[in-house]
Amino acid sequence: MALTTGTWLGPYEILALLGTGGMGEVWKARDTRLSRIVAVKRLTEQHSGRFEQEARAIAALNHPHICQIYDVGPDYLVLEYVEGQTLADRLRSGSGPGLPLEEALRLARQIVEGLEEAHRSGILHRDLKPSNVMVTTKGVAKLLDFGLATLVSADADVTRTRDGTVLGTAAYMSPEQAEGRPLDVRSDVFSFGVVLYEMLSGNRAFGGTAALQIMNGVRRDGAPSLQASPALDRIARRRVNRRPR
Repeated sequence: MALTTGTWLGPYEILALLGTGGMGEVWKARDTRLSRIVAVKRLTEQHSGRFEQEARAIAALNHPHICQIYDVGPDYLVLEYVEGQTLADRLRSGSGPGLPLEEALRLARQIVEGLEEAHRSGILHRDLKPSNVMVTTKGVAKLLDFGLATLVSADADVTRTRDGTVLGTAAYMSPEQAEGRPLDVRSDVFSFGVVLYEMLSGNRAFGGTAALQIMNGVRRDGAPSLQASPALDRIARRRVNRRPR
């Protein structure tokens, strides 16, 4: 069933389309049982069952810098509705290159705290990027879209992409993720470093327009120096080192 404004998905009354992506659509909705506004992510057919197990695990996470998952359906997720704008939109709307230093460092700390909570629970995000970080109207960062998240193997502390498939966003992938190799928490740390670099500079750490061109840059090239203090430049570029540390 196609969703439109005014239709229903179980107990959820659909109010408005919030956005679309490669894995489906996100709608603003009303949970009529609890009288609260939620976000409903309707997954496309090929993705509907792939991440249900991981979504149920992530639903147990309760952290101020992670968007909550409230419910899981056969082809949809029900998420906390967050008022604000994505970090990607915040970067585009800024008056200069990157964010003001104080704001960038405050958001960076909050993103790290959210990632640490997920990692402590054995969950990798695998698709950390500015459009998957929400900045609320009060200036609080919340990690969104754990749709590509996966559980870290309990015995090896690593995980492979399913069937060797490369999933994620090229400009923010770690080299090992781009190559379909085993992953651990350092892959998310690499992606965080790319996001931090962009928050500080206003530019992506790895240029290019085609996915293959970007991934080749991630695997072979280092990020250019930042116009920032030597300490910040060292911290940001160390996070995007090609070799996991």
